[in-house]
Amino acid sequence: MKKLFLLLTLAAAATVAVAQRNNDEIQTIFSRNRNNGAYGAFSLGYSQINGRDALVAGARGAFIFDRCLALGLGGYGFVNDVDNHQVHNGLPLNLSLAGGYGGIVVEPILAPKLPVHLSFPILLGAGGVALIENSGWWRDDYYEWGHDVFWVVEPMAELEFNLTRFLRLAAYTSYRFTSRIDLENIDSNVLREPQIGLTVKLGKF
Repeated sequence: MKKLFLLLTLAAAATVAVAQRNNDEIQTIFSRNRNNGAYGAFSLGYSQINGRDALVAGARGAFIFDRCLALGLGGYGFVNDVDNHQVHNGLPLNLSLAGGYGGIVVEPILAPKLPVHLSFPILLGAGGVALIENSGWWRDDYYEWGHDVFWVVEPMAELEFNLTRFLRLAAYTSYRFTSRIDLENIDSNVLREPQIGLTVKLGKF
């Protein structure tokens, strides 16, 4: 993961250099030529939670100011299989960690006019997680063995591809920083893990 962040940082520096070289015009805060927009996005990602594979799905919407800064709201849900080897009344339990989180998203965008560029969203918010037992994904019945709430800060790096004027595809990596989780037999830092995935953005850029 460290190598991936280093590569993205180097790519960001190169992107900024190219953008500055291609645009010598001075831009001011009160310029009349500003171009604002908005987008909606859907993400699908992978993470490991408590050493088990986890699926993370999310969505966000944001207003874009002068193509270079987006402000909005985002939310994510996750689920995994947790192998706790717990037994109740002589029967093994099928336990999973499931939950979600959301909040405000601030997203600086570097050289957005280039066909391939970088953005760095950061989510600040809160969420909840529950330890549940169910009989299978095809059934709706489940039993909750505990739950907790947490604060979250999730910085992200996205490599964006301008597919059309209204459609972008981004590959991303992120890391969840959360407050301590208080669940029986679960590590308090269980949600502090990296994540990778894809994001599809549709809107006016």
